[in-house]
Amino acid sequence: MPRLPSISFAAPILPALLCTAALAVSPLASGAEAVVKIDGSSTVYPIAEAMAQEFQRARLHEVHVNVGVSGTSGGFAKFCRGEIDIASASRPILKKEMEDCAKTGIRYYEMPLAYDALTVVVNPQNSFVNRLSVADLRKLWEPQAQGKVNTWKDVNPAWPAERIKFYAPGADSGSSEYFGEVVIGVAKAGRSDVGTAEDHAVLVDRIAADKDALGYVALDYYVENQQKLKAVAIGEGKEAVLPTVGNIRNGSYQPLSRPVFLYVSEKALDKVAVRQFIEFGMKNAARIVDEVNYLPL
Repeated sequence: MPRLPSISFAAPILPALLCTAALAVSPLASGAEAVVKIDGSSTVYPIAEAMAQEFQRARLHEVHVNVGVSGTSGGFAKFCRGEIDIASASRPILKKEMEDCAKTGIRYYEMPLAYDALTVVVNPQNSFVNRLSVADLRKLWEPQAQGKVNTWKDVNPAWPAERIKFYAPGADSGSSEYFGEVVIGVAKAGRSDVGTAEDHAVLVDRIAADKDALGYVALDYYVENQQKLKAVAIGEGKEAVLPTVGNIRNGSYQPLSRPVFLYVSEKALDKVAVRQFIEFGMKNAARIVDEVNYLPL
């Protein structure tokens, strides 16, 4: 994945927060319940929600962690307006978003959290699509395909002339932007006759109900719904591979493997609850990430 522009106040989180987290030992002040606000990626939601639930249990409900799902772009918009403490993201922050945060004085730390793999899926009733090349994906999803590539037969003459129903994360999704970038070549590009949803769980249900469906979801949503979905092996000029742990780790599941992130506001770290949540996350991320079917860094 290409390196994106950076600015001076976007420092790596790990060394900085190791020092910051050391301060997070004091108990929460008595009185009103403390709140930690997280919003952003549907892909990262299972990790953030599991982390929030464990943290709240460990703190005996002294802290309430709100985890929202407005998509990566939506989360960054709220983050740069100072409305939330932490943004969850399925791609790195973009230059425009960095500039938006700079305008409002939001300084932040980037926290790489896990590896994910976008999983191309069809309905289990589909017996003929078992693999697709990246060129096939481009042929299917690029803007020029609309009105031209409409049936399975348009992709492969051996396949039936049944009309394909496309499903994908919405425009505010980092998953959609990443898929556009690595498959089509432009982050915000693709055909418009696609059923979209920011919530990958919604996409799972729609694909499971449509025998001619084709879509893509985050790895966890496939792993948790293997009875409802059929994964498609992906390859380009070599053997196609499925998004297994081994294939993601050895780099053969390309180009749909990617890291996911949390971004925490520097100002939010002044709150004891936020510091404690980040410290808890750093200590337990590898285990929690694995439990919710993502790959620890």
